[in-house]
Amino acid sequence: MIPNQQQQILLASRPSGKPVKENFQFEQVSVPTPSDNEILVKTLYLSVDPYMRGRMSSAKSYVEPFKLNEPIHGGVVAQVVESKSDSFKVGDYVTGMLGWQEYSIASKKTVRKVDPELAPVTTALGILGMPGLTAYLGLLNIGNPKEGETLVVSGAAGAVGSIVGQIGKIKGARVIGIAGSDEKISYLKDTLGFDDAINYKTTDNLRAALKTACPNGIDIYFENVGGEIADAAMSLLNKHARVPVCGAISSYNKKGGEDLGPRIQSYLIKSSALMKGFVVNDYSHEFKDASIQLGKWVKEGKLLFEETITEGFESIPEAFLGLFEGKNLGKQLVKVAEPAE
Repeated sequence: MIPNQQQQILLASRPSGKPVKENFQFEQVSVPTPSDNEILVKTLYLSVDPYMRGRMSSAKSYVEPFKLNEPIHGGVVAQVVESKSDSFKVGDYVTGMLGWQEYSIASKKTVRKVDPELAPVTTALGILGMPGLTAYLGLLNIGNPKEGETLVVSGAAGAVGSIVGQIGKIKGARVIGIAGSDEKISYLKDTLGFDDAINYKTTDNLRAALKTACPNGIDIYFENVGGEIADAAMSLLNKHARVPVCGAISSYNKKGGEDLGPRIQSYLIKSSALMKGFVVNDYSHEFKDASIQLGKWVKEGKLLFEETITEGFESIPEAFLGLFEGKNLGKQLVKVAEPAE
């Protein structure tokens, strides 16, 4: 039974520094009706991701900012509940970039089918979705890991970092992870097979700890965090090191002038290192092959994944804010509803 009303979450105001609950507004609105060639989908799982913080700002970036007083958008896994499209039938699972709301209108241009027989549907938002593709394409295209090299990953227990480290191991690298709790350190070493891991919150001297963990220096530093962690890693770069820059979550909530640190130019010159920022869509022409390889590794048990799933539509803002406190292990999702029988 499709209800007449649904909840959605709007961006009520742009954050100054760290987002707060008051930046979000819950609204009760009508459930829309699909037109020809459209479908009505019910949100089952919703992804919250650090990059969304950038879209809450009005500053120019690689993607358009969220508009005030309109629904926030992100990755969603949904189920078709009404179809006026030959491409979908009721009951199909789909994924796409949709609003933070319980029901959405979609079409074959905005969503793609998800096969629940291949893997849990949640993987379309994690290891077989944007985070997995980001890890695979950023590491292999920019990092280019080689047998015996040392790979350091910041944010190593997150959705992207945990996959980067595992792919590094598949490629024969020695992998060191940096994370923010003893639980995450144990997960990286005991479950994912990282060679070593450092808890940056309990380490007195991160540079010294990194130097001990990387006696032969750093060949690849996969950057998810920035800040003091990046400062420490940059000082240990080897000749011809590579630095894929995926994210800088430590600075996302900083105000102007707050995020100052050592200058990196001398490190890059002395090591002849390559430092390159990227977004996953830079490599969209490789998505199909990358997805096939990721799926193969998952099926073979070479890639493991963890999901932190928060329950309930009303918990979406809290789950998002928790990203900046490192509360999640692996991919952070919100379960909004159960699928139809």
